[in-house]
Amino acid sequence: MMLLSIMIWVIMAIIWLSMSIYNQRTIEKYNEILQRYLQMNQASQLSQQTLTTLNKYRMSPTLDSFNQYVNDNNSLLRTKSDMNWLRNLNNSMLLDNLQNMLESQSEAMDLAVRFQKDNDEENAAKEFDEASNISKYISDATLTLISGEQNTYDAFYRKIIKRSDDIKKMGLWTLALVSLLLLLFSYRFVNSVTQPLLKLTLAARELSRGNFKNPIDLGNNDEMAFLARTLDSMRLKIGNLIDDIQSKAQLEYDLHRHKLMLKESELKSLQSQINPHFLFNTLNMLSKEAYLAGAGKTSELISSVAGMLRYNLRKLDSRVSLKDELEVLDEYLTIQKARFGDRLRVVKEIDEGALGIELPILILQPLAENAFIYAIEPAEEGGTLTIRVREDERHVIVQVQDTGQGMDEEQLNRLLSLTETTVYKGHSTGIGLWNVIHRLQLFYGVEEIIEIESHIGAGTCITLKLPRGQNV
Repeated sequence: MMLLSIMIWVIMAIIWLSMSIYNQRTIEKYNEILQRYLQMNQASQLSQQTLTTLNKYRMSPTLDSFNQYVNDNNSLLRTKSDMNWLRNLNNSMLLDNLQNMLESQSEAMDLAVRFQKDNDEENAAKEFDEASNISKYISDATLTLISGEQNTYDAFYRKIIKRSDDIKKMGLWTLALVSLLLLLFSYRFVNSVTQPLLKLTLAARELSRGNFKNPIDLGNNDEMAFLARTLDSMRLKIGNLIDDIQSKAQLEYDLHRHKLMLKESELKSLQSQINPHFLFNTLNMLSKEAYLAGAGKTSELISSVAGMLRYNLRKLDSRVSLKDELEVLDEYLTIQKARFGDRLRVVKEIDEGALGIELPILILQPLAENAFIYAIEPAEEGGTLTIRVREDERHVIVQVQDTGQGMDEEQLNRLLSLTETTVYKGHSTGIGLWNVIHRLQLFYGVEEIIEIESHIGAGTCITLKLPRGQNV
């Protein structure tokens, strides 16, 4: 391919150099001919111009008009001398005649000026008429000389036209030759590339089908052969890796099953735990309520505790609706309202149309427990707990917001760092925030499912973004 490029470059360089030299010579010859025509035409123009300035001087004999005439007359005489370079075998006699007429016109105009100065109007007019007649002869001689020039260079013009046709033919033949060379070399080059590529493609197709047994060898020693050797090495490594991956995958699958079984047993252990202090406070409060308020209130509280305990003892891999979660949360809040009295305010903003979405069990109750443990219980004046449920085009939004002291970034990170191996003591469950987040991520298969916004003195808001599409 490099040889082809060099050959094409040399051919094009020779063509360009030849045409440049030819064009330069043609341009120089054209310029010479043009200068000859301009020089001949200038003689006729200066002849008429000098005659005009002489007439102006006769009509108005001032110093300016006289100086203008002198300048034009000198230019006329210089033109007569400059025309010597126009001489050739064909125009020698005509050129001598033209130069003599220029000189005669100059002499006649000088005589007219001299008589004009001597106030000899008759002789001045006579000489001016003589100069006018000579100027007419000069114009005719110039046309005759130019016509002769055209005849002289007619052969040159025809030669240029013939050379242009030859150059056009040479360009066509050169184009055909270069095209043929390109076609031949392109065929060889493409064939040398496509054949190895075809073999590599067939080998890659075998690899894609899982056949790693056939070796790959192109039998030559170029870049394609290097690529084939690399692909063959990759074939061997992939085959070995697949064997290793299959064995490791089986081991990881067995290990994962054991880990899942261990986690399930740990979650069941957490599920069966109830904070003794919370149970004591609840039973003590129930005793006081029975003493102060009567059996009706006591019955309600006992019913709430029983319903909550019954719900909490269900398996952690159970699927429930958001409505079920809100109902058991109501049981929990009933107990907390009886405990805190006027110190606790509960606000609910529930979109009933969003309650059919499905989610894991025990999601909202641990969030409410966090709000009581970190926000409402420590505050002497209690606080407000707000539960919001709404939906948009893609999610059901659930928010649990409190009016506690809030948390800075360090406290929030510490809360989120309580993993499943950390001992967490809630009111009615042993399920921490990390556990809630992890189970939601596993259930919906997405990572970005929870947002926590908390500021010191402004409370905390936990927002769950539950993907729509899993309805009960």
